[in-house]
Amino acid sequence: MPDPKPIDWVANQRAAAIDFSAALAELFPPGTFNQARSFHCSLPAYRPSPLKNLARLAAMIGVGGIWVKDESARLSLNSFKVLGGSFAIYRHIKARLGAEGRQLGFEDLTADAVRPTLGNITFAAATDGNHGRGVAWSATQLGYRSVIYVHKLTSQNRIAAIERNGAEVVVVDGTYDDAVRRVSEDAEKNGWQVISDTSWPGYEDIPLWVMQGYTTMLAEAQEQFAAQGILRPTHVLVQAGVGSLAAATLGYYASIFGPDRPHTAVVEPIEAACLFRSAQIGDGRPHHVEGDLDTIMAGLACGEPNPIAWRILWDCADVFMQCPDYVAAKGMRVYGVPLAGDPFIVSGESGAVTLGALLFAMERPEYADLRDLLGLNRESQVLLINSEGNTDPDEFRRVVWEGGNPVPDRYKHYQ
Repeated sequence: MPDPKPIDWVANQRAAAIDFSAALAELFPPGTFNQARSFHCSLPAYRPSPLKNLARLAAMIGVGGIWVKDESARLSLNSFKVLGGSFAIYRHIKARLGAEGRQLGFEDLTADAVRPTLGNITFAAATDGNHGRGVAWSATQLGYRSVIYVHKLTSQNRIAAIERNGAEVVVVDGTYDDAVRRVSEDAEKNGWQVISDTSWPGYEDIPLWVMQGYTTMLAEAQEQFAAQGILRPTHVLVQAGVGSLAAATLGYYASIFGPDRPHTAVVEPIEAACLFRSAQIGDGRPHHVEGDLDTIMAGLACGEPNPIAWRILWDCADVFMQCPDYVAAKGMRVYGVPLAGDPFIVSGESGAVTLGALLFAMERPEYADLRDLLGLNRESQVLLINSEGNTDPDEFRRVVWEGGNPVPDRYKHYQ
């Protein structure tokens, strides 16, 4: 069987054709970004994650700049996911207190402060690793119990990291999507509160709050771009599992800049490309993919899109891409062995696929049409999100130290 090509892509003509997105107006109303940022600023040890400039690599591949929002430095958790989980818990407690019109801080939400009114709360979530760790950390910091469900392929390193942050872990014999269904069933039986980053009929508020929480990262990035004299990135490549991070990223920039938003591409693993498939079908509805979803990009191994995220992506994503694992592996190695003068970045499998995709898109002649469609050239300022650091040390060393998932010979830039 021939090796899969580095990028398979489909253009979304709708994104260029519409002037107004009802989904954006509904899901990101005025004040949303400021509310999320204000809450996160109240978290203990909060500080913005760095925006790193790979200027030498940008010059080498023929773009004006490569800017990496490095979420491996987010709190002590090596991932952006805590932004969504913590904000959803914040919004949930506010709703239960009847305090929706008030801006509360971290101290206002601690169990000691609200237990006389709310009693004990157990927060539950399904995860591939990073979301569960963020929910566990948030619950523990606030003084609550948490139970996190993982699928059978989740590594012991990721399970141990969740447990270190105070959660009980339950392993489900199935995929991530099976874990989502199981935690929903068990939470209903036990009276737990699910904090999920994907939605289903009757359960939409919390996944929306998770998605809104991610926008703090983009608000930080905009301040950091301004400090460099850059109004906004011209291009954004963002990875996707269920699509919540991608929708938050594209939704933020479309809300702020309207028709002048950056050109955008959503990148998925070929083994779990539910958004790519949805765009291919092109009927405006989200579609799932089946199988064991076995990819090194564990944080993106999701077969069912988040329906509310899909609404934004259908309106705002210019291109959907699917990539094999060797694209993410190449991205990890390039981040870890930078050109002289560029910063060193520790990136996990899910964090590096967008860099790998950008490199193949710029270096391979067969992607000239993709470059033309997105307008990628020497004037482009490209934003990438390193969504995780070294969250699975064994897998990280297998890829980076031992050369796991090598680029097939026919697709190597240097022969």
